[in-house]
Order: sequence, then structure tokens, then C-alpha cells
Amino acid sequence: MDCYLPIADHGLIGDLRTVALVGTDGTIDWYCCPRFDAPSVFAAVLDAERGGAFRLGADVPATTKQFYFPDTNVLITRFFTDDGVGEVQDFMPVTDRGAEGGRHRLIRRVVCVRGEMGFRARVAPRFDYGERPHTVSRRDDLTVFAAPDLTLALSASVPVELDGPDATAGFRLAEGESAVLALDRIEDGVPPRGCRLAEAEREFAATVAFWRRWLSKSRYRGRWRETVHRSALTLKLLTYAPTGAIVAAPTTSLPEQFGGERNWDYRYVWIRDAAFCVYALLRLGFTDEAEAFMTFLDRNVGPVRGAEGPLQIMYGIDGRTDLTERELDHLAGYRGSAPVRVGNAAAGQLQLDIYGALIDSVYLYDKWGRPISSDQWDRVCEVVDWVCAHWNQPDEGIWETRGGRRNFLYSRLMCWVAIERAMRMAHHRGLPADLLRWGEARDTIYRQIMREGWSPRRHAFVQHIGERDDVLDAAVLMMPLTKFIAPTDRKWLETLDALRAGLVSDSLVYRYDPSASPDGLRGAEGTFSVCSFWYVEALTRAGRLDEARLAFEKMLSYANHVGLYAEQISRTGEQLGNFPQAFTHFALISAAFNLDHALG
Repeated sequence: MDCYLPIADHGLIGDLRTVALVGTDGTIDWYCCPRFDAPSVFAAVLDAERGGAFRLGADVPATTKQFYFPDTNVLITRFFTDDGVGEVQDFMPVTDRGAEGGRHRLIRRVVCVRGEMGFRARVAPRFDYGERPHTVSRRDDLTVFAAPDLTLALSASVPVELDGPDATAGFRLAEGESAVLALDRIEDGVPPRGCRLAEAEREFAATVAFWRRWLSKSRYRGRWRETVHRSALTLKLLTYAPTGAIVAAPTTSLPEQFGGERNWDYRYVWIRDAAFCVYALLRLGFTDEAEAFMTFLDRNVGPVRGAEGPLQIMYGIDGRTDLTERELDHLAGYRGSAPVRVGNAAAGQLQLDIYGALIDSVYLYDKWGRPISSDQWDRVCEVVDWVCAHWNQPDEGIWETRGGRRNFLYSRLMCWVAIERAMRMAHHRGLPADLLRWGEARDTIYRQIMREGWSPRRHAFVQHIGERDDVLDAAVLMMPLTKFIAPTDRKWLETLDALRAGLVSDSLVYRYDPSASPDGLRGAEGTFSVCSFWYVEALTRAGRLDEARLAFEKMLSYANHVGLYAEQISRTGEQLGNFPQAFTHFALISAAFNLDHALG
């Protein structure tokens, strides 16, 4: 399995429509075109032999280092050899200029910065997750890869040779010399076009300017500015500009356990994850992204559907509701971790907590962004009326268990949040609402959680309401963060201590114990990074600032070399699961913001 880089050994580039993973060896081993959820062109990260890759690096053994051009999403991979130092500058221009927006240009600019160096490239696309054959041909100065549903053109400033279905190049550069390899999509209205050295330089400058202009809107000036801004830039990369959707992660089937079956497709819009990301971006001053997500919701929040509610838990980035899950048996999976899945069957689950995340994001947008419209308020009322009528039922919960519905405390908590935030908006703006009914439901939920969610034996709030299994659940860390309970309440402090004893390992927090609370899946998993940042914030709000700061700094040590996080972290510190995960980067921003404020 040495042919697979660790998940963490990647950086990310993108154009607000799709992304590419670039390994520290210079290989692009994940790229879907023309959008996040399109079939892959390069997927060697899921099958080193069949997946396809765009390899570019030194032609002799080299030491490599990778970093971002400051305050941008332009990625630089450096190669250190006995004869010189070279670098590959990877980026995707961001543009809405007519047909150019559909080109999805991926530019790889190679520069020899010291001495003299030889480079080698191999462009080996494998269309549609490696299932569709393609032809390769010459067209003027371009090398064209054509599959039934997608055509890509390779432009290069160096000679390119054909090798079966692939294209290769070998070249040497002296100090100060550069070369360009660019991959463009070809379709009607997007004519093929080469990318000369001067154009690549202009596109580099324009891409740097775009990201720096966007980041300049940030209001964060705290202790962890570089870390927070990298998380913000990552959240922006996970945004699908045409609709305002925010994907949970740009990859599919990166395993939560090597060799296990916990492999899922995250290239969709989870209402919960996206709503929390809106909170983080609003905190930093990025209101345009919040407004775009509100527009996405306006277009896709459907009519109330009885007990199943007005929302799916997730949508396609274009708002579609059919996310049928299937397995790609021809792909081996990352390090043999099968199955590889596309689509997500959890879209049909009932997860009541999404309504709290949704209404909380609407509340914050109304408070920090711009006042919501009368039509939007009508929709809020419809959602909250539904929550008042249907909160008291079992569901699959935030962790999307596949072992049957249960009465999860966290789901009840977030139903309380939905009602409470809507009542705040109604009071603040004098908006019409059935406040008597809403207040009764809110208070009933509160009393149920306090009475039936508390375990006298564990001295803690536990995973399920009214059950005797007394299972700990890191999701309850959100109780003080949502202002449901005072962060210094005796019951909460005892819960915090119980979580530390039962789920925390060196600042890393497990979601729950699958052996104590079966979730319908085989195997174990790593610690869940979003929970680790929630833990930091809970400690902060409880006034345990020394503990909070140490836990936060420890969590930062688990980031990869460019500040990115996958979903989980293994016992040995390896990153696990889809990468990078938006949920984790939201929680990092929130924890940093609140810890900064508390430290003064």
C-alpha cells in the first residue's frame, strides 16, 4: 500500500465549482470535473492502479515541501534535489466571465528557482470513476482526451508525447526558467485554448489577487489569525458559487478506519454542516456567503411533508433530492478500504437536529447580515410550527446511525434551539408568530431534557432520552454552546468531567462508543475533530481557560502541513475520513474566536 500517500499529505486547490487534491509528491490524485459531485477524472486516491492521476515532479529522487502562497488558495510544492530546487505552482482561476466560467482551467506552473532541474509529467485521466474509456489525440498544439461525456485538453509549453491513453513529458529547466501544463474542459461555447507562459503568469497574479481580496474582508485579528484564515479559505473553497451550496467535504469514501466499511460520499450539502459554516463565516464578516446560502435554502426548502418534515438532511449542490447510493466495486478503495460509494443513502434519514442548525443560521444572518424578508419569515414559521408538532419522535440523529431510530438528546436540544431562536427573532423584530404555542413546546423540550436526559448514575447528560443505557455522547458538548444550559451549571460541569473521563484522549474526542451504542456498522473509528473543537469551546465557556488553550494548541498540532483537517484522527495521529471536512474547520473558527475573546 506504499503507493498511497497519507490522506493528510495533500493540499487543496479549486475554483468555487470543483477542487483538486494535490499530493506532497506533486500528484493530483483526486479531481472531478466540472463540479464537486461530477464523476472523477483523477481518482488514484481511491485506486492507485485504476483511478487515474496527473503526476508532475522531479525526475530524480527529491525531498518535497508544500505550502500555500500567503493568504491564498494557490498551492506550491517544492522539490529539493542535488542539482537544484524547483517548484510546481498549482491553482485554478476563479472567474464568472461568460464561457470562461465553464473552462475549469487547472494550471500547473513549473519553475526552477535554483540550479538546474529535470521534471517528468504523466497525465493519465480515467473518466467516470475509471469506468469510461477515452481517446487521446493531437489538435493543433493541444493534447485532447475525449470521453463520451467529457473532453479535456492539455496545453503544454514543453513537448508532449502520447503513451497509450496517457500523455507524458520530460524536460529540464535552468534557474529562472519556467514551464506550464494546463488542463481545460472543452464543451460547446468553451473553445479549446492554449495557455502560454505569459498567460499563466497573468492567471497566477489574478488568482492570488482574487483570494487576497476575498480574505481582506475578514474581521478576525486574534492570536490564531493564520490558522483561522486558512480554515476560512478552506470553507470558501468548499462553496459551489452557482447556487451558494457548501459541500461537507470534496471527496468520497476516504475511510474512517483503514480496511473498514465506514466510507461515505460527502460531496453534498448537509443542512447542518452548511448552516454551521454560515455561522463561522458570519463571525468573520463574510456576509455574501451567508446570503448565497440563504438563497439556496429559499430555492430548496420544500413544503411540509408530514412526519418527515419540510427538509431533507442533505441535497445535491444544485438542490436535487435524489442522492441514490451505489458502490463502485471496480475500485479497490484507499489502501484497500472498500467499498467506494457514490451517492448517500442517509439523505432519506430523519435527523431532527438540522432544524436547530438551520433556524440558528437564519437568526444569525438576520442579526449580523441583513434582515430576513417577510417571505423568509413565513417559511421560518412553517418550519417551527412543524418542529413544535413533531419534535417528540425518534430519529437517526446527528451521527447518522444505521441501526434504527432512537430518542437522541441532541436532536431534542436542537429542536429547542429552532424554537428559541425563532422566538428571539419574533420578539426582536415584532414579527407575527404563535408565540404561546412555540413557548409551550420550547419549555416542554427543556424539561424533558433536564429530567430524562440526565443520568444520576453517570452524573452526566447522556446520548438518549428516557433510556437506561447511560451512553456518553460528545454531541451534548453543544448544550452550553447553544445557551441551553449555563456553562457553569453544576450538572453541566459534572457532564464535562464525565466526557473527559470517558471520551477524551489527549484533547481528542470520540463521538461515542460504538460498542456501548451500536450504530449498525462494523468496525471502530477515530476521534472526531469537530467534537475536539467543541470540547475546547465548552472548556472556554466553563472558565477553564488553561485547559481550553492547551487542548486547542494540541488540536492544532494534528492539522496537516498546510492547516487542513480530515473528519477524524486515528490512534497514531493519522487523519481519517473525507478531506478536508467543512464541519471541522467551522468548529476551529468558532473555538478560536471564543477562546480569543475569553483570554482578552
